[in-house]
Amino acid sequence: MFDHHTSYQRIYREGELTLGLHIPLENYRMKAPTMAHQVELSQAAENYGFTALWLRDVILKDPNFLDPAVGQIYDILIYGTHLLSQTKQIALGTSALVLPLRHPLRLAKEVATIEALFPQRLIMGISSGDRQADFRGLGVDHPSRGAQFREAYSYLQKALYEEYPLIHSSYGQMERTTLIPKLDTRIPTIVTGFAQQDMNWLGQNGDGWMYYPQAPARQQEVIAAWRDSSNRNGNEAFRPFSMPMHLDLAENPDERETPIRLGYRVGRNRLVELLEIYRSIGVNHLFFALFDSDRPAGEVIQELGEYVLPHFPPHLMKG
Repeated sequence: MFDHHTSYQRIYREGELTLGLHIPLENYRMKAPTMAHQVELSQAAENYGFTALWLRDVILKDPNFLDPAVGQIYDILIYGTHLLSQTKQIALGTSALVLPLRHPLRLAKEVATIEALFPQRLIMGISSGDRQADFRGLGVDHPSRGAQFREAYSYLQKALYEEYPLIHSSYGQMERTTLIPKLDTRIPTIVTGFAQQDMNWLGQNGDGWMYYPQAPARQQEVIAAWRDSSNRNGNEAFRPFSMPMHLDLAENPDERETPIRLGYRVGRNRLVELLEIYRSIGVNHLFFALFDSDRPAGEVIQELGEYVLPHFPPHLMKG
C-alpha cells in the first residue's frame, strides 16, 4: 500500500529499525519547555539521518497531569507544518491526534491540506486521549471516548479516501459532497496505545501500531499479541510497530543502562546494543524523548548522529 510513499519507506521496513526524535528537543525535565532552537535542532537531526519528528496533541496546561502536560505548547498541526516548512525530508509524526477532541471532517481537511503542501511527509498517529482537562474544556465526555474514537476514525477514513461518501454520524452528515483537496496517496495512520479498544480491533484497523515504552521482554509479548491478532483478522501483510523512549545519554559511552521514567540513562555503546535488542523483537521505529536528559539536546543529537545513527540509518526507497 505504501510502496511509493517516501516517508513510510524511509522509516519502516520489516525486520529493521530507524530512529526519530520527540519534539521538544530540549532537556526541560518537569518544567515547561522554552521551545528555543527547535528549527535548528530539527534541521541538524534531519542531516544526521533521523527519520521523523513526533509531536503531541495537548490543549491545556494541567498542573494535575504530570510530565508536564504541555507537549510542545503550540498546536500540533500548526507547529508541525512550521517544522515541515523549515526542513526537507524528515517526516512529521503525530503522537497522537486525539480523535474525540477533533471533528473528523475538519481534521480530514487539515491533514489533506498538509499532505498536498508537503507530500508524503505526514505520519498520522491517532489516539483516544487521556487528558481529562482537555475533554472538560471542550465539553466532550471523557468516559465515552472509546466509542467516540471508533466513530471519528470511521468518519475520517471515509472523508479522506472515498469519493462522495454517504456518512450519517453523530459528528454530522455527508451526502453528494466530497472532501477537497483529494489525495494522491494514503496517509499512513498509526493507532497509538489501545485507544480504549481491544486487541481484536487493533488487529483489524490502522496501518501500524505505536505502544508505550517497556522493557524488551514485555514489549516482545505485546508485539507478538498484536501481530497474532493482525494475522487472525486477515492483516498478514507487514504493518510497522513504533515506540518512544526517554533517553538520558551518559557522557561515558560505555555506561550500562539504568531505568528512568519511560526509558533509560545509558552510554552510546550500550544504547546501540539495546536498540539492536528492540529491533530483534519487532520494533521498526523508535523515537527518543530528551526531556529527562542531563545534557543539552544539541549535544545529544550530535553524539547520536555520529555514533548511533550509522547503525540504524534511513531506508532507501524500493525500486
